Amino acid sequence: MRAVEALMAALKHEGVDVMFGYPGGANLPTYDAIYDAGINHILVRHEAGGGHAAEGYAKSTGKVGVSLATSGPGATNLVTPIADAMMDSVPTVFITGQVRTDLLGTDGFQEADITGITMPIVKHSIMIRDPRDIPKAIHEAFHVARTGRPGPVLVDIPQDLSRAEIDYVPIDDVSLPGYQPTHSGNAKQIRLAAKALANAKRPVFYVGGGVVNANASEELRDLARIEKFPVTCTLNGLGAYPAPDPQWLGMLGMHGTRAANYAMDEADLILAIGARFDDRITGKLSEFAPNAKFVHIDVDPAEISKNVPAHIPIVGDAKEILPRFSEEYRALESDESRMKEWWERIEHWREKYPLTYEDSTDNEIKPQYMVQAVWEATEGQAIVASDVGQHQMWAAQYYDFPEPRRWINSGGAGTMGFGLPAAMGAAAGNPEQLVVCISGDGSLQMNIQELATLAENKIPVKIFLMNNGFLGMVRQWQELFWDGRYSHVDMGNLPDWVKLADAYGIWAKQETDKTKLVGTLKEAIEHDGPALVDVRVTKEENTYPMIPAGQAARDMVG
Repeated sequence: MRAVEALMAALKHEGVDVMFGYPGGANLPTYDAIYDAGINHILVRHEAGGGHAAEGYAKSTGKVGVSLATSGPGATNLVTPIADAMMDSVPTVFITGQVRTDLLGTDGFQEADITGITMPIVKHSIMIRDPRDIPKAIHEAFHVARTGRPGPVLVDIPQDLSRAEIDYVPIDDVSLPGYQPTHSGNAKQIRLAAKALANAKRPVFYVGGGVVNANASEELRDLARIEKFPVTCTLNGLGAYPAPDPQWLGMLGMHGTRAANYAMDEADLILAIGARFDDRITGKLSEFAPNAKFVHIDVDPAEISKNVPAHIPIVGDAKEILPRFSEEYRALESDESRMKEWWERIEHWREKYPLTYEDSTDNEIKPQYMVQAVWEATEGQAIVASDVGQHQMWAAQYYDFPEPRRWINSGGAGTMGFGLPAAMGAAAGNPEQLVVCISGDGSLQMNIQELATLAENKIPVKIFLMNNGFLGMVRQWQELFWDGRYSHVDMGNLPDWVKLADAYGIWAKQETDKTKLVGTLKEAIEHDGPALVDVRVTKEENTYPMIPAGQAARDMVG
């Protein structure tokens, strides 16, 4: 069979049911094979949209997302989604076309060294040199993308090799001698960590997206509820522990709750699970959790002690380690009353510093209220994708996520333009679930062309646009730290979003009245197809509380 037909067979063998892409000259043979492959291919309007859609699919389903592009500019348009997938550990396979092998290195038309360009931002990359290696490369790419710490893998296929005739035999058991992720964790270290936790008087569970990736939320809850351990989550960890649970302190970090950040600041032991001590979490690193010992569980050994030295490092998969941790802990018969004063301290912070805002006394819509209205209209059961900026932080603060894989955002790279295509990918992977996209007027314009993809494919994403006419987060920083000099952050009121959505064939409505907002959002949800609500919110609202950049958690403002 043709190599591209073997490529399709390998993708189907890996369970691919949908992929996102854009054709061009160098991957024409691949698209010819797609014609008969029986795999749902969604034609995006920009390769970056396809890359982020693959991320949204992967984050919401736990399966590997696939995106295709042609050579040169098509491939380089995938650089941002690849970097984004690397930062957030998203299992993805990117398949790019390449110029013919006789043109490699000649600056041929649409030639770009995409494997070289993306070398620092992929988990692995494969440049095809022999057409017989194409199916093997696909099987290896999926194996690497979804095992160990998940991440993006690039497969680059020269056009002439994709047309060759080859034999194909599926590979069920990929073996890569140089790639052997550790899953189980060291038994002695787990025992030591359990003893440390049993002796701690002020412990905090610090949970990251690694718990979501490992599908270890149930195991986390089992351990946290053995005794009443306080739990906080990173931005990417939201949903790993149920938000309504009384042991949950809220999100921590730059725009986290004071209770979560103060608890980390005064903790004597921090149990970090699948989290990487990002600077948005630690603030001023030299003053981060000054009295704590650190137990760090992570499947990626490179993360252990990268930013914060771990007293007890445990390398492995949270889903395998946490049940053994629980077993070791239960055997210790610890004294839960030792945490009485700690919980009194935490409850004091919760009571004194609740997550709140000053709502309007008229019909003006505050952005925080808008997120609460989205929660009410969706009954808290939607998959929520967001873009990046103030609306992202308000969504993280005020939409209580009860389960993992309900929150899809660009946490590490902070990529504007992520939300709309990611929501599209999430909807494609979860056709029975309600998917909403909370975006800002700056972010949505970054990949606005994907409105056409939604309309053409009748993908029923509901876009709730938080429109304040500003690049809000940059404006906030200019207000607070640059003497209010608003340099190039005013977006005005353009475009007319209702007319724009209508031009794409999408139902849309503008809302300016707080009293009507929930009803309008429900109207959009009940519409059979994609919909957009342009919500006009307070122009100069700030996201609080906040740890100013470079300062410690105890220096929170707002």
